[in-house]
Amino acid sequence: MPTSSSPVDVDAAAAALGGAVVRTPLVASPALSERLGCEALIKAELLQRGGSFKLRGVLNRVRAMSADERARGVATVSAGNHAKAVALVCAAEGIPATVFMPRGASKVKVDAVRSAGATADLDNDDAAVAFARLAAFVDRTGALVLHPFDDPAVIAGQGTVGAELIADRPDAGTVVVPVGGGGLIAGIALAVKARAPGARIVAVEPERAATLTAALAAGGPVQVEHQATLADALAPPSVGELPFAICTRLVDDVVTLSEDELVGGLRVAYADCKLACEVGGAAALAALAGGRVDGPAPIVAVASGGNIAPADLGRLLA
Repeated sequence: MPTSSSPVDVDAAAAALGGAVVRTPLVASPALSERLGCEALIKAELLQRGGSFKLRGVLNRVRAMSADERARGVATVSAGNHAKAVALVCAAEGIPATVFMPRGASKVKVDAVRSAGATADLDNDDAAVAFARLAAFVDRTGALVLHPFDDPAVIAGQGTVGAELIADRPDAGTVVVPVGGGGLIAGIALAVKARAPGARIVAVEPERAATLTAALAAGGPVQVEHQATLADALAPPSVGELPFAICTRLVDDVVTLSEDELVGGLRVAYADCKLACEVGGAAALAALAGGRVDGPAPIVAVASGGNIAPADLGRLLA
């Protein structure tokens, strides 16, 4: 398992987070099991506080901040789930927070950020612009960048998802994880491979924001051309440097999905599993439902988020 000297220490994160996060359940999916012909389970991380896995990494990073860093506040970029987690944690800890969000960010996510007391800056055409404006803001203010995925403490916090998963099912054969910036899959891969070395790790990403696929082809993180995708939570400008380094060692396969396939995953999550996921949050389920994943059973799909406006969910289900 990771040692205390590791830059990404999942065990230390689990100890630090303690009861501050929800231990989310593994949910059996008879419908997916029947489709696949083997046992399929869902790690229901959409039931986490804040509606996604993001709280884990944010809280782990914030708890490592010095008094001086707390006084200067934090700033970040996010289309929504990381933003909401930052707003919730910083409100509880009394830390000023500014979030740079793409102009078209979901209203339900923007409202969640503002209702928690954080500043949501929407003067950004896309994630690349938001990251550039974040850098300028930090230069002016001295705020700490709470990166959504390219930070050892954040990755370690996300890795507690994988630690819980293996504690509940040590025999997990295949773990399927959505990927955008790569923090979640990097943390889960580290935790799972340390505890169950034979398990297979499969990444799932939108065709319109295939950051990991592009990085693997180029030999390192590269910015992908911005294209609108319903899986907005999985659409940063590039995969992170540290997540990429971890993924190249520990991820066994990468699956890219079309917009129609992604929406199909949301429908499976809702109709067959009774889980109200957002599109990106259901990406791993979409890959299973579409027969896009090969690997030993039991297969566990991580349902990573459920922050979607009811009207949008209804429209996509119709």
